[in-house]
This record gives sequence, structure tokens and C-alpha cells, in this order.
Amino acid sequence: MNRSYYILGWGYVLACCWFISRAHAASSYSGGSAVYAEATNDAAQWFRRAKPYCNSVEVQTFQQQSPPPQTVGGAGYQAACYALAGHIDDARRVIDKLPAADRYKATGIVFEVGHPVADAGDDRSAGPIMELVIDYWPNHYMALYHAGMAEYMLGQRELARHNLREFQKYYHEQDGWTQNATEVLKRLDSPSEAPVRRPSDPQ
Repeated sequence: MNRSYYILGWGYVLACCWFISRAHAASSYSGGSAVYAEATNDAAQWFRRAKPYCNSVEVQTFQQQSPPPQTVGGAGYQAACYALAGHIDDARRVIDKLPAADRYKATGIVFEVGHPVADAGDDRSAGPIMELVIDYWPNHYMALYHAGMAEYMLGQRELARHNLREFQKYYHEQDGWTQNATEVLKRLDSPSEAPVRRPSDPQ
């Protein structure tokens, strides 16, 4: 009888140890999540410092002297900085180093950084940035829209037609974005080339 209690007691101790170890593991995982969130914030802070140097003259020197955090967010902002500077191939190399499942996340950052460039009407800069986004995120309808509009303004008619048709495939709201895409496609499909004129972006 005493032996049974002895075995039962040690079994209880072992069970307690197991539950404690599981709780510690869960706590460690939670800490890891917090570290990831902090690293993402660090990446945004890095980009705030980097942005004035995201130009064709200074971008390489800054990136060598002050590399971004080694996270998906860091890679996204690094690629965005290169893209703003017109170094699209460098931006692509940064994204390609990421695991395939993470590349669209970095590409999303590139889009968010490049979106104001498109809104400002800087077509020569916006077009290549949006094409980069599409390469990694083919159904990103706003990147398709902005790429198509930039290419239309630059006289790249076939690219513009392709991207605006792809935009229509993925975007089904009957609003100003759709109206603009439809209007430009009509111009592109017209036998007589209509004068190039950018539709106003919906508010």
C-alpha cells in the first residue's frame, strides 16, 4: 500500500513538472512574438532614417553603412528604399533572398512606400515600382491599376492594356477606379489613338 502511494506521489510530481515546462514554453513563444513585433517597428524606424538617402546617388552608401534589421519587415523597407532610388534590380535581389512564403509580405511594404509616388503622378518612378509589386503579388489590383495608368501615360500601350485588364479581372467594385480603367482601355482599343490624358484618381 505504501509503495502504491509512493509511486502515485512521484507521478504527481512528474505531472506538475510537465505542466510547468509547457507553461514556460508558451511564455517563450509569446516573447518571441513580441520580439518579432518590435523588430518590425525597428524596421519602420530604420526606414524613417533611410528615406532621405533613398536616391540614386546615396542609397548604396547608406545601406552599406546602416543595414536594416534582418527581418521580413527590414527586407521590405530595404527593397522599398532601393525601389524609390530607381534600383529595381537591387530591390528584387533583396526580396528574392527571403523564403518564398514571405516575399509577398515584403512586396506589400514596397507597395505602401511606392503608392504616394503613383498618387503624385511620377509615372517614370511609379511604373517600375508597381511592376515589381506585380511580379511577386500578381493579383494586387491597386498595383495593377497604378502600373497600367503609369504605362499609359508613358506610351507603353501593350503593358498598360494588359495591366488594366488584369485590374478589371480582380477588382469588381463599380466605382471611380473601375470607371477610369474602362475609360483608358477604350482609348487604348480605339483605332485612332486618343490623346493621352490621365483621369483623376477617385477621392
